[in-house]
Amino acid sequence: MTRRDAELQDAALKDLESIVARRLVAERESDYGAVTASPNYYEGMTDFSTLPGQQELMLQRSMAAVVGLANPFFRVHESRAGATSMIEGRRYANFSSYDYLGLNGHPEVQQAAQQAIEYYGTSCSASRVVAGERPLHLKLEAALAAHYRQDAAIVFVSGYATNLATIGTLLGPKDLIVHDSLAHNSIVVGAALSGAERRSFPHNDLAALDELLAASRAQYARVLIVVEGLYSMDGDYPDLPALVALKKRHGAWLMVDEAHGLGVLGDKGAGIFEHFDVDPCDVDIWMGTLSKTLAGCGGYIAGSAMLVDYLKCMAGAFIYSVGLSPPIAAASLKALEILHREPARVALLHRVSRFFWERAKARGLDVGTSEGYAIVPIITKNSLVAVALSQKLFENGINVQPIIHPAVPEQCARLRFFLTAEHTDAQIEMTIDAICAAQAAIGDGSFLLAATS
Repeated sequence: MTRRDAELQDAALKDLESIVARRLVAERESDYGAVTASPNYYEGMTDFSTLPGQQELMLQRSMAAVVGLANPFFRVHESRAGATSMIEGRRYANFSSYDYLGLNGHPEVQQAAQQAIEYYGTSCSASRVVAGERPLHLKLEAALAAHYRQDAAIVFVSGYATNLATIGTLLGPKDLIVHDSLAHNSIVVGAALSGAERRSFPHNDLAALDELLAASRAQYARVLIVVEGLYSMDGDYPDLPALVALKKRHGAWLMVDEAHGLGVLGDKGAGIFEHFDVDPCDVDIWMGTLSKTLAGCGGYIAGSAMLVDYLKCMAGAFIYSVGLSPPIAAASLKALEILHREPARVALLHRVSRFFWERAKARGLDVGTSEGYAIVPIITKNSLVAVALSQKLFENGINVQPIIHPAVPEQCARLRFFLTAEHTDAQIEMTIDAICAAQAAIGDGSFLLAATS
């Protein structure tokens, strides 16, 4: 992605932050116009069609309908969604699952969840503050802390809420949050909730980050740098050793979101710190999710004992949310155990991912900045083309989702392929052939644009 693309993405993120901030402070003026004292000032305020973005959503759907494109989202999967999935009674090659190591549905993972149900039921029924702990919570947190060589860890019921709660709790109006321009929405919204100043730097441009901090660090109390270990849209990663040196030089905290890095990067799948052979203790805050490699649902923070204790006592998303479901905790704990004992799964994932990445590049497909680790986008540079490609592939037994504007800048629209250790060479060869054939049929999408003009 070019610097210009990063600037466009950052502009979109700033627009989102502005919307969040306006809602939080409940300004009297909104996207509907100024509220006046007239008797009918509330007219239209109860009509959901006037919500911000609703008209754009309806326009996108109508344009797709004009050219005969079906909605590619919210498809119903009728079986375990791994390398294959059953949709509408048909078996598809599936590239829309984060089950990188194929542990979702692993017999030991299922057995662990079933045993947890027998002991503890399906729910904690209240927050851990109120309903108390379960041994599985403590075991999972201890295992996660040990993985990152940290003092402690805390698990939340939502990965998205983990970033919101952590960033929103630790930083305030006197502080600065600096994040990569392609950071996940949860990081951006968490920064907005904190009330801290927010700045972004061009994607993976650490020289720009260094310049930004050199110019502004002295103006703030605490500074938090937030990056992702493996970027879910592009499949690339930051220079972790350089980030560690930079955060030490500027007296900042470094937070790494390892949602997609765990189980993928490093020979044993430990994540970006193993990939770069960096001491994980040099990172202040490790964040991750349970819903990908760990076959569960939720998120976690690993760090110092003081950090984790503070979050347990101060983070609203932990205090006021129900405790993690016992069978989910058991499943993720067992998945982490299997990750540690079976590095061959990681090696297989690396081979499968590299095979897809190399085949795609050899056929002239644009894989962007992907490094070939589990996440490989195929850039189309046009949202309608991305949706049309997705539909043609679906018709040929391949399920992959398009990523379109405003999730990415229009010129960065793409299909996003998630590879797992369970994908076969035959599936990959068939998929690459199908992509090329579909691209040849669709071309640059001019006929789609003409039909909607």
